[in-house]
Amino acid sequence: MKRLESPARDRMEKGDIALGVGIVQGRTVDIAQLMKTAGYDWLFLDCEHGAMSIDTCAQIAVAGLAIGITPIVRVPIGGYGLATRLLDCGAMGITMPHVENAEQARELVDNCRFPPVGHRGIGGGVPQYGYQTVNLGEAVEELNRSMLLIAMVETPEAISRADEIAAVDGIDVVMIGTNDLALAMGVPQQFGHAKVVEAYETVAAACKSHGKWMGSGGVREPELAAQYAAMGAQFFLAGQDIGFMIAGGSQRANILREAVAGS
Repeated sequence: MKRLESPARDRMEKGDIALGVGIVQGRTVDIAQLMKTAGYDWLFLDCEHGAMSIDTCAQIAVAGLAIGITPIVRVPIGGYGLATRLLDCGAMGITMPHVENAEQARELVDNCRFPPVGHRGIGGGVPQYGYQTVNLGEAVEELNRSMLLIAMVETPEAISRADEIAAVDGIDVVMIGTNDLALAMGVPQQFGHAKVVEAYETVAAACKSHGKWMGSGGVREPELAAQYAAMGAQFFLAGQDIGFMIAGGSQRANILREAVAGS
């Protein structure tokens, strides 16, 4: 059976970091190639926030498969119907926001992994195998192996249960949603605050104890990213398309306005 490639998983298995980019505003399949060219390893296709449809998400996911950038979808809280449909349509991972405890982590695994790990059903040919007829037993085993299931922890309560969440078989990544976490802690946007640092230490210890990868979302400062990487974080959400477009566009506009004004 063909081994399915997942640049995000493959990099982390080698001990490297896997860099992702949030896709909120992108609506066409060329966003996958653009982000691959920009140097990213995975797409964070955001169906929790924004207006992305299942059709758009599926098309971008298939494009990502074809060029070697891992398509991972964040679904709304409890959105398992959407999650399994998008896994059938090319996604190589699911991010579930606001996972608060082990029970919710097990629910993620049970819905998204095939037997004997979970209870996901098979719907026919899948783009991961080019829609070809394949040995079903071998295919579901490889799909189970290659996909990434990411539990996002975004509240102090979830952080306090990080060990039980990381202990759930079938969870690959425990990812801190730093923006929501800092907000819930009463220190909005203070991603280097002692409370946030302590949360990272807690999740790092849980992931190390149970052989899971730690993820980080929302942190933009290179120094903080390096600090959290030193703790063990490997799965980084580096930013999103909206921010990149505004930052790049603003920088260019300011440079040209200053140049013209000084001429």
